[in-house]
Order: sequence, then C-alpha cells, then structure tokens
Amino acid sequence: MNQKRALKQLKKLEKYTDSNLRLAAEWNKKWKVLIATILSPQTKDETTIKISEILFKKYNSPKKLSDASLTEIKKIIKPVNYYKTKAKNIKETAKIISKTKIPKTCEELLNLPGVGRKVANVYLAEAENASTIGVDTHITRISNKLNWTKNKNPHKIEKDLEKLFPKKYWSSINYIIVRFGRKHQRKDEDKIIKSIKNIK
Repeated sequence: MNQKRALKQLKKLEKYTDSNLRLAAEWNKKWKVLIATILSPQTKDETTIKISEILFKKYNSPKKLSDASLTEIKKIIKPVNYYKTKAKNIKETAKIISKTKIPKTCEELLNLPGVGRKVANVYLAEAENASTIGVDTHITRISNKLNWTKNKNPHKIEKDLEKLFPKKYWSSINYIIVRFGRKHQRKDEDKIIKSIKNIK
C-alpha cells in the first residue's frame, strides 16, 4: 500500500461518515475527556456519553469524583463493560489528576490507572490536539480490510499507520474511522470498503 492511495481511501471513507456524530472523547474539559475515554473501551460511544453525562453532573470535578464512594461510582457506570475495574480506575485517576496536572505525553499517561495506548492517544488527540493514532476495534477491523496493515496487535497497527500516513493526518484517522464504523452496519460497511479498495 502506498501513501497516496491510502490517503485517497481515507478521504473517501470520510465522505461516508457523519461529522455530527459525537464521539465518547468529545468533552469541553480535559479531565472529562480523560475519564470518558477510560470508560469507553469495549463500550458503545452512545452508552459512554450517556453514562459520562450522569457521572459528571453528580461529580463535577476530579476532586469530587475521587472522593465519591466506589459503590456509588459502580452504580452509575454499571451499563459500561468492565464497570467494576473501570470504577476503581477512574476513582484513582481522578485522585491523581486532582492533585497534579494531566500528563501531556503518552508515556506519562500510561502511568495512570486504566490508561493504555489507545486511551492515551485518543486523549492526546482530543485534549492536546496532538498527532497521535488511537487504535480501537474499528481501526483494527477497517485498516486490515483496506490492507493498510496486516497486524492485529494495536501497537503494531499504530506504527504501521504512522508509517503510511503523513503526520498531519494522524489525529483525524480515529475520528474518521470510528464515525464510519458507527454509522454503517457491517453489511453496508463491507460494500463501501469493497468500492474504496479499488481506488488507485
């Protein structure tokens, strides 16, 4: 796969997305971006957004969230997958970021409870406007279908996409592909991908 062709395919994918479709990481405060992104893995964006809104309305600062009882946090976030682990993680992360600034590098973010590479990269792209690629299930599936990568490991996919696309496009890849994946059912997705694969 060459860069020019991959870029054409990405731009074509974007035409099949809905730019008004809100993603789980889109919030007006950095700490909310971080907490919502920790809640998002293996959970639909619609669910993450709905639950995050309830959570942030009740606890409107990292300090208040860190002081909340674990039982109460679990009760609120129960609709998200792995809610018990995520409840512990967001409470502990809220405690840390209530005392210090949120890190601005992937390496430092990885020290926070519940933050893996995908969460760190999505946070950095949204909150810090950084050139990063957050690899989730949508990215894994679609980048494999388009032959942008042959890897299944998220970190290896991230590195393959970094080599394939110019840096200025990195932060938009997740937004385009996740919106595309959310908008189309798998059958329709496959038809569109098939037509996009033929772009030279």
